[in-house]
Amino acid sequence: MDIKNQIAIVTGGASGLGAGTVRALAAKGAKVAVLDLNEELAKAVAEEVGGIAVKVDVADTDSVAAALATVRDQLGIARIVMNIAGIGIGRKITGRKGPHPLDDFMRVINVNLTGTFDVCRLAATDIATLEPLNEDGERGVFLNVASIFAFDGPVGDTAYAAAKAGIAGMTLPMARDLANYGIRVMTIAPGVFDTPLARSETGEEGFSRLMSIIPFPKRAGKPSEFAQMACHIVENSMLNGEVIRLDASMRMGLMV
Repeated sequence: MDIKNQIAIVTGGASGLGAGTVRALAAKGAKVAVLDLNEELAKAVAEEVGGIAVKVDVADTDSVAAALATVRDQLGIARIVMNIAGIGIGRKITGRKGPHPLDDFMRVINVNLTGTFDVCRLAATDIATLEPLNEDGERGVFLNVASIFAFDGPVGDTAYAAAKAGIAGMTLPMARDLANYGIRVMTIAPGVFDTPLARSETGEEGFSRLMSIIPFPKRAGKPSEFAQMACHIVENSMLNGEVIRLDASMRMGLMV
């Protein structure tokens, strides 16, 4: 799919990987809707790229439906949908403070996994009404975000790993579900990227420890590098139903 002149939605688009992806899509000529819970930051990014900002809580289905309706009214139906919104809560399943709070676990699942599914199911229903773009019958592209924690999560990240494993696991069946509508579904599983969320969750010491086990290049990834992959996925129509690790060959050990 040619990105130029297409309408794109990026959840979590106000910062980090999401903001980097917004900028890359806009640079290629897309009309981008920046969806985020932080409306102030979303407006700043949207103004920078000439897009629109829409406040959304992806864990609230009414909020998701309202946000997609706003995008439809202001820009039209988005053919490119990138689910980058996410949170993490580091906590062992039990310990001195007692059992892992179930509310915290459910919050991570609801934002990262259920929120991603909700955006996809509602957006797919809209995209299915559009005319195909080419002889292949392509109508749209979904990009969801898992994590390398989905495959080898560290101590204290059961909730996050479970949510991201769910995203990885639903990639292929979702692609098969939507094949008849010409909608592709891909997932990126990032390693360590230099974002405000990553640094706040791990702390500077933890962030440095993570970078120390990256083989090459021996550094954190840049949001622009994630965005480069995201744009390539949109542009390469043979990419469908797959999870791509973007992690500089990093594999997690038993990090305590």
